[in-house]
Amino acid sequence: MKTKNVKKLAASGMFVALILVLSGFYIPVGASKCFPVQHMVNVLAAVLLGPWWGVGIAFAASLFRNLMGTGTLLAFPGSMVGALCCGLCWRFSGKLLPTYLAEIFGTGVIGGLLAFPVATLFMGKEAALFAYVLPFLVSTAGGTILAAVLVAVLAKTKALDALRQLVDG
Repeated sequence: MKTKNVKKLAASGMFVALILVLSGFYIPVGASKCFPVQHMVNVLAAVLLGPWWGVGIAFAASLFRNLMGTGTLLAFPGSMVGALCCGLCWRFSGKLLPTYLAEIFGTGVIGGLLAFPVATLFMGKEAALFAYVLPFLVSTAGGTILAAVLVAVLAKTKALDALRQLVDG
């Protein structure tokens, strides 16, 4: 395995661990549990690792949170779609503001809409089509604001560039 991939795998593992350690911090909104830390990590993974690593991190964190009983099946569509959208946006634009907006739109709108079939088919919940959009928007907006503050601090102190060099090998 290439050294670059090992570094990205290690960073991914640390991001998953961060999500799991902080999974007790959530905001209950309706039937969903809003995890702002997941969305903060989605943005950081997009900027440091890329879209596919971000999706993998979101999937692993959602799976482990479900196995631990701290998450629901709704974690999958929200976190994974948001990670993919902001990762692709970062890859093709290289700009932070569109990346933040892609996380919010991907998780809040697309992930919120995809949560409807998950809730009705797999969780046996009755819900309206747009029932999860607002809770997902609340969660992702909070996490994206956290990410924006953290990225701004990391960029100002040149730590963001150092992290990129470390991960890229």
